[in-house]
Amino acid sequence: MTLQDAIILGLKASIVLTVLALGLSRDIREATYMFRNPGVLGRSLVAMDVVMPLFAVGVIAVTSLPAPVKIALAALSVSPVPPLLPGKTTRVGGSHEYAIGLMVAASIVALVFVPLAVRLMGRIHGVDMQVSFFTVAILMAVTILVPLVVGIFIHNNWPEFAERMVKPIGRIATILLVLCTLPVIVKMWPLMMSLVGNGTLLAFAAFVLVGLAVGHTIGGPDPEERTVLAVATSARHPGVAIAIAAASFPEQKLVSAAIVLYLLVSAFTSLPYLYWRKHLAASSRHAPTAT
Repeated sequence: MTLQDAIILGLKASIVLTVLALGLSRDIREATYMFRNPGVLGRSLVAMDVVMPLFAVGVIAVTSLPAPVKIALAALSVSPVPPLLPGKTTRVGGSHEYAIGLMVAASIVALVFVPLAVRLMGRIHGVDMQVSFFTVAILMAVTILVPLVVGIFIHNNWPEFAERMVKPIGRIATILLVLCTLPVIVKMWPLMMSLVGNGTLLAFAAFVLVGLAVGHTIGGPDPEERTVLAVATSARHPGVAIAIAAASFPEQKLVSAAIVLYLLVSAFTSLPYLYWRKHLAASSRHAPTAT
């Protein structure tokens, strides 16, 4: 096994352990929240799977972005929510139930949506784009559905054991994520810098800001759900996006670097919104209640 293989394995293990820890602290009712609330699911999918792909199509059509950046934008726009969504949103006041339910529902919908959306995106741009159902199914199963179901099963049957294991598993996942992410960024840094210019950073930042605005607006009256949908609409599953690019444009070696660059831009661009929602949630918790 090469060092690169070990890093990739470590990243995958980090994601699996993160979702497993999440499942250990939740139950099946939270995971199926969206399916009991079809109206909420509908507007969530409109924000993530309709508005954002349309925005990406517009950006690609009117800009002269480098080809790898255009491919990355197209792939990211049709990718589902990232597996780290619940942890990220609940730390800033997002709804636990909504975040987990959305992650599960979006992953299941992605099995059909992603292959169809990729083909449609390719037709719009006059290129051959495709990704197989099997590829998407494996990614969704490995990174989200299987570890979450295993965690929930353990939680329901051995709740005390599950509670003891949440923090240790979460810590291991975080350490793995840091140790494996840093070498990836260092190695890809020259490639990422080669893509900077011609509006790349502006396009990625615009995608994030529009996603935050659309999700926040469509998220409904509940502030906790607004926070979750805003982050979910702007954030995407990088593994699915890379799989789409690899299947459709194997000759474009810089797309993975573009997706990693997007992740960095997304992290920095969303900071003000996350800080605002965290501050707002904290203020609401400490506000005096009327008697």
